[in-house]
Amino acid sequence: MELKEAKEKFIQAWGTLGSNWGINRTMAQVHALLMVSPDPLSAEDIQDELNISGGNANMNLRALIDWGLISKVHKPGERKEFYAAEKDIWKVFKQVAKERRKREIEPIFRVLEDVSKISGNPKEKNNKAFLETVKGIHNFASKTDKTLETLINADENWFMSSFIKLMK
Repeated sequence: MELKEAKEKFIQAWGTLGSNWGINRTMAQVHALLMVSPDPLSAEDIQDELNISGGNANMNLRALIDWGLISKVHKPGERKEFYAAEKDIWKVFKQVAKERRKREIEPIFRVLEDVSKISGNPKEKNNKAFLETVKGIHNFASKTDKTLETLINADENWFMSSFIKLMK
């Protein structure tokens, strides 16, 4: 397989994977392109390589910066902005976990806290059933949050050795 074909296949696969992570396909493809590019790319380079509009390229670059997955790079003598992605996949994984936690787990805690403040007798059948369900979701979300926190703060070697032990 030629490099060009392999690169295209990787970008497509990363786009699919990214959509499973909660990132839109094009955003993940832009990220993949930047990860496999040896040099920082401009928005125009990305636009040409992925055959997307300038607006789409710029919108996804801003989103990737917001997610902390890419950064702007200044090239001396250039007026264009260039972008580079983190190449260390462990750091990428941890950053995605941080963002998913911030965007998904933290908001659910706020909602659960808010909806658990129902009026009326907490021992009444409907109220009790509702509060038990909310409490169960809160417990699950808390365990998920602690697991993500552990992963985010974990050293790669510790994580891999723990994962291998778990698989045995």
